[in-house]
Amino acid sequence: MRDRSRLSQLLVFAFALLWAAPVFAADGKTLTGRAAMGDWTSDSPGVRRRITVADLPPPNATRSVDNGPDVVSRPDGATLHVPPGFRIEKYADGFEDPRFLLTAPNGDLFVVESRHDQIKILRDTNGDGKPDSNQIFAEDNLNKPFGIAFYPPGPDPQYLYVANTNGVIRFPYRNGDMKARGPAEELHARLSAGGLLRGGGHWTRGLVFSPDGKKMYVSIGSLSNNSDNAAEADRARIFEFNPDGTGQKVYAWGVRNAVGIAFRPDASELWMSTNERDGLGDDLVPDYISRVKPGGFYGWPWYYLGDHQDPEHKGEKPELAKESIVPDVLLQAHSASLNLCFYTGKQFPKEYRGDIFAAFHGSWNRKKRTGYKIVRVPLENGKPTGVYEDFVTGFVNPNGDVWGRPVGVTVAKDGSLLFSEDAHNTIWRVSYGR
Repeated sequence: MRDRSRLSQLLVFAFALLWAAPVFAADGKTLTGRAAMGDWTSDSPGVRRRITVADLPPPNATRSVDNGPDVVSRPDGATLHVPPGFRIEKYADGFEDPRFLLTAPNGDLFVVESRHDQIKILRDTNGDGKPDSNQIFAEDNLNKPFGIAFYPPGPDPQYLYVANTNGVIRFPYRNGDMKARGPAEELHARLSAGGLLRGGGHWTRGLVFSPDGKKMYVSIGSLSNNSDNAAEADRARIFEFNPDGTGQKVYAWGVRNAVGIAFRPDASELWMSTNERDGLGDDLVPDYISRVKPGGFYGWPWYYLGDHQDPEHKGEKPELAKESIVPDVLLQAHSASLNLCFYTGKQFPKEYRGDIFAAFHGSWNRKKRTGYKIVRVPLENGKPTGVYEDFVTGFVNPNGDVWGRPVGVTVAKDGSLLFSEDAHNTIWRVSYGR
């Protein structure tokens, strides 16, 4: 047994040496293999990455580290980088933990200040691309709110639904309201405090309605990194409900923390942006953006990215190995992909329409940083290719310090892209040709 253990150690060491060998990009823009898993120093608008399960190192090929970002003030002269033809500028600042963003049908921007327990509305009344009105829409009955959604979907909503960390509530709303026109209404008991959506662990709750408005979807992350104890019951799942909170059904499971969920426009196809587990080395486990298969199992905590078994659960649940789904788009490990949205505007060039934009909050469990950027996931005829592309970069200084951490992302009514970052509580705007 001692010889076998020694052999295992030597194999891991040998792989680590191979992993350190140079790997070159497959073409001028798409990085593959180890190069695709590189750090922030290779980030630049237009750089594409393709990571596959064949590229994965074994568990613990590198030591797991605690390397949280050193958040600093924006350095003098520091600029953000976007592709040619695009422009980026600060849209608004002075918030308290701006997380989720949502554009109302009339163009107002809803900003969820999660840890401040407020929802604000920004309005651009003169059309100059900057908000000149900032008001509190709601601050009662909020408990770490995150995901919000209008109901019913379409141009004339009647409610704003809010996913607190411990339940879902809704406020009566009509287009143009700057304040909730009535008190919060708590939904069905299983969605209230002490019911299905309990707080703790991963605290964000995603919330979205199907395009036809018949079903509501709520994501809840795991309590732990990779435990399967009783406290994880009803965690690491995406649930389906009726709009009143009844009709609970598990829509997908084994999803460690689907922070962002969204439907592809004009399609009954739910997508998710998921944070995978930590503690297995620099390049394990890749986060992912993927279509959600109804009833699908995505591995957590026993497996990851197909039938790769978590070493903490060796030999457990063998019957689930063949059920574990490989997600569509694998991301640099520990990037912390949070919100995502589909580009529904017309301001950007035609090739961007229908593509995904996602916010990477940035790593802590990696020796060399990843994330801290906005990426684009191009779709071909609505289908992912496994590739993603840097879109906004520059939040990391040359010495590795961080001055911005993207969280929320939405398409403004004029077709520009807005995203929040919670390191300095700002919202940024990316526009094209103006």
